[in-house]
Amino acid sequence: MNNTLSTSLNKSASSQTIRLPDFSGSHLAKRYASERRFRILGIASVGVAGIILLILLSSIVSKGYSAFWLHKVELNITFSAEVLNPDGSTLEEVKLKQANYLALIHNALKEKFPAAVGNRRKIRMLYGMIAPKADLVLRDMVLSNPSLIGTTKKVLLKLSDDWDSLSKGFINRDLPESDRRIKDLEINWHDQLQSEGHIHSVFNADFFTTGDSRNPEEAGIYSSLIGSILTLTVTLLISFPLGVMSAIYLEEFAPNNRFIDFIEININNLAAVPSVVFGVLGLAVFLNFFGLPRSAPLVGGLVLALMTLPTIIIAARSALKAVSPSIREAALSLGASPLQVVTHHVLPMAMPGILSGTIIGMAQALGETAPLLMIGMVAFIVDIPRTFTDPATVMSVQVYIWSDSPERAFVERTSAGIMVLLGFLVLMNAAAILLRKRFEFRW
Repeated sequence: MNNTLSTSLNKSASSQTIRLPDFSGSHLAKRYASERRFRILGIASVGVAGIILLILLSSIVSKGYSAFWLHKVELNITFSAEVLNPDGSTLEEVKLKQANYLALIHNALKEKFPAAVGNRRKIRMLYGMIAPKADLVLRDMVLSNPSLIGTTKKVLLKLSDDWDSLSKGFINRDLPESDRRIKDLEINWHDQLQSEGHIHSVFNADFFTTGDSRNPEEAGIYSSLIGSILTLTVTLLISFPLGVMSAIYLEEFAPNNRFIDFIEININNLAAVPSVVFGVLGLAVFLNFFGLPRSAPLVGGLVLALMTLPTIIIAARSALKAVSPSIREAALSLGASPLQVVTHHVLPMAMPGILSGTIIGMAQALGETAPLLMIGMVAFIVDIPRTFTDPATVMSVQVYIWSDSPERAFVERTSAGIMVLLGFLVLMNAAAILLRKRFEFRW
């Protein structure tokens, strides 16, 4: 019986063919070729992404770098006492503030181009050379030094946006005169001033020190930059502690039941909700129900905090989960309480990942526009916000406003605003890297 059984097993084993892996040269060559193709495809994907990014950045920089420079014309301004003090009475600061400084500019222009005098059309074209509010420069000069009255001084004044575009080469001179905002006579005046060395290119410091304006040559990004800082401050102060504490509870202390599962599912869903939904929520709750001030960084920060909170919670939970369980077990074995384990050991080790997730969420909030449009932060704001309740706008909304303006000079300011926004994002990411290295534990 045993012999029969062993014979049958031997027959069945011999009938089955054992296939060993093919270690021949052709098989290895195919594997190596497949790995090379995969590596080449990966490198090509990274290269294509880099090329697209380079094209995008070069397009933005090529259109926006010129906004950091502007052109001024040098004029001989005669601070005539007959214009500034026509009644000959005692000079007072109030009277000097109300003097007609624009007439001084007009007189200098007519003195430079006397052929335009007497022709109303030419006079309007001549007066259009100088940017609006240029007379405020003369007013400030006289207020700081009243002894200028009765003297003649060379003064640099901003050119208007059309003349500045002509100086930068953005206006095609080959087009018919009817298709150009700058006429042939104005081009002749410009070329004469340029040949005489009266047109100068200077750094546009006003772009970083002034607020928005209807005139592109006067528009700056400073008010929106301050608004972004105030808004992100509110966002960080609300979303970071709430997000970290929520992550600690859900990851370390929450019981495993259906209610906690429901909370976790909704947190993950909130991270994918379109940002405009948070704007509608802010409009309904913070503005209509609580009556908070419209267009304020406080409201914008609250809306962005709601939008950023799920991202911070998810990132913080992942960072806490990545901490080795042996750290918890060792601390508990030495008599530490569960709260001490988290605050003294787990949280410090998870802090680099938490900070990285927080910075990513804040960078996303910095570039958001849709939720802020819903709460009125698209308003035209000239004054610099000083508190969290002052009317303000942010850089992303400022870029959106400028992109919708028809003037050619706003095109370069739109790209320049994007450059400043990207620079702000780079600084935030650099801060995240420094903080991550500062709190990183090395084993």
